[in-house]
Amino acid sequence: MNAKQIKLSLKTLIPLKQPAFIWGAPGVGKSQVVKQVAQELGRELTDIRAVLLDPVDLRGLPSVKEDVAHWCQPSFLPTQGEGVLFLDELNAAPPLVQAACYQLVLDRRVGEYVLPDGWTVVAAGNRESDRAVTHRMPSALANRFVHLDFAVDVDTWLEWAENGGISEELLAFIRFRPKLLHNFDPKKNEKAFPSPRSWEFVARILASTPDPEVELSLLKGTVGPGAAAEFAGFSRMFRQLPDPDAVINQPSTASVPEEPATLYALCEALAKRAGEETAENIVTYASRLPSEFGVLLVRDAVKNHRGVVETPAFSHWTAANADVLL
Repeated sequence: MNAKQIKLSLKTLIPLKQPAFIWGAPGVGKSQVVKQVAQELGRELTDIRAVLLDPVDLRGLPSVKEDVAHWCQPSFLPTQGEGVLFLDELNAAPPLVQAACYQLVLDRRVGEYVLPDGWTVVAAGNRESDRAVTHRMPSALANRFVHLDFAVDVDTWLEWAENGGISEELLAFIRFRPKLLHNFDPKKNEKAFPSPRSWEFVARILASTPDPEVELSLLKGTVGPGAAAEFAGFSRMFRQLPDPDAVINQPSTASVPEEPATLYALCEALAKRAGEETAENIVTYASRLPSEFGVLLVRDAVKNHRGVVETPAFSHWTAANADVLL
């Protein structure tokens, strides 16, 4: 399931108060999806890192009142309202901690504590095949969840990244090298590797305009040396592109790059400039590109400005590319 499907699933399960467990490789965005769903449903989010708990932490500390022992519930557990109790990295927690979650997940209580009626338990963790720190989840606990497998989908990530203000050069690079969005090999002991999370870190680094002397080192420390070298080379090319505004002003005569990487980058820059005054010229230029890049440019331009489909150039372009669009 991609991120969009995971979100739709959680929006079904959370109102039903049905516990769910999200499985996925490191860095795919499991925690972020849960946070987004809670916000969109207008619910609070309590994020508990299960791996940091001791077995007694969920039950709290004992106190004595009138010769009767009571348990003082921990302050991090909710007491009112509606929300999502997120047990992140649950299967990385020791078996005794997982056992302490049995009653909370199934019976919505631990000892004297009762989970408020408007709250739902959601958990997440890495797969055992990822060779991350995990403990096998007991079947008794696993059977209490609906299990959702999170897979990385390039188109879904690009859609999120476009709305999230990720830089044009990073978007163009992922379109050019989609396999590098998530390139995690559990057999290798890599400190840094490409993932949706680490590329988001790269976007933040680029936005801070780092000193050129350390930029490549920062990229290597974020996505690993291989992906960093490829992205650095792509960025140098991207930053030397023809002026997109000049291309838009002269769509019939502006030069058409031959290198695929350059075309990916230029299409990304042009699509971002789609608007009422530029739509006609952008489609005119797209008609001069190789068909696959023309489709890429027009599709992304339409995403940014629906008026593109109403231009005369768009009608001519669709007629000329009918065989590609079918």
